[in-house]
Amino acid sequence: MTAPFEFLLLDITDRIATVTINRPDKLNALNAAVIGELDRMFGELATRPQVGAIILTGAGRAFVAGADIAEVAAAAATPAGLEATSAFGSAVFTRIERGPKPVIAAVNGFALGGGCELALACHFRIASTQAKFGLPETKLGLIPGYGGTQRLPRLVGMGRALQLIFTGEMVDGTAAAAMGLANSVHPPEALMEAARSIAREAIKNGPLALAHAIHAVTAGADLSLDDALALESKEFGAVGRTADMREGTRAFLEKRSPEFRGA
Repeated sequence: MTAPFEFLLLDITDRIATVTINRPDKLNALNAAVIGELDRMFGELATRPQVGAIILTGAGRAFVAGADIAEVAAAAATPAGLEATSAFGSAVFTRIERGPKPVIAAVNGFALGGGCELALACHFRIASTQAKFGLPETKLGLIPGYGGTQRLPRLVGMGRALQLIFTGEMVDGTAAAAMGLANSVHPPEALMEAARSIAREAIKNGPLALAHAIHAVTAGADLSLDDALALESKEFGAVGRTADMREGTRAFLEKRSPEFRGA
């Protein structure tokens, strides 16, 4: 790593990087410094060959309880301040979403406002029964500004997303899983092992295949079906030219486990 992180903890074990947002006295609230560190952390992990997948979680009783309201209020003092704040956070979250390695949000507690939006930017979400998801920005006279108005409807449908945004209501992990906001829900003591189990399954597979699949899905979501299918064919062809593809098909035919090298 290029420099120490003030608000993030990192553990790398068996090719799985666990990133913990560590600002528990503020319920891991997002300010510009935390978002900047997330950008740097994920950028560096993307280039480390010893990392195959990333789990993102929070210290204490929150995943991320929201944005730092004092910082938001200060940004509102200038005409362009809030737009710039939104654009910065949204750009960082999009880079996380479009990164080359699977990112799993292990949502251990409050995931509200910007925290919910950060979880939405991860490739999928594993929730604790103690998790609380919500977009309460309208209660502050605001709207979600880090991608929530766009990613949530794509995930749970427009009607359900608008209800959550209009009311600012919180839903627990069980309800989040039922509506498709979370992939699964687990007791708190089993949350991290559930996330690691999925990560272990993912990293058995070709790292280049995972990266091309992420690009096909995330970039294709913004295209027409015909254009998205053309993108899929392009990515299929690109990954098909790799040594990993040749190793994977050869291993299948030889009835052995593949040895992928990311090449």
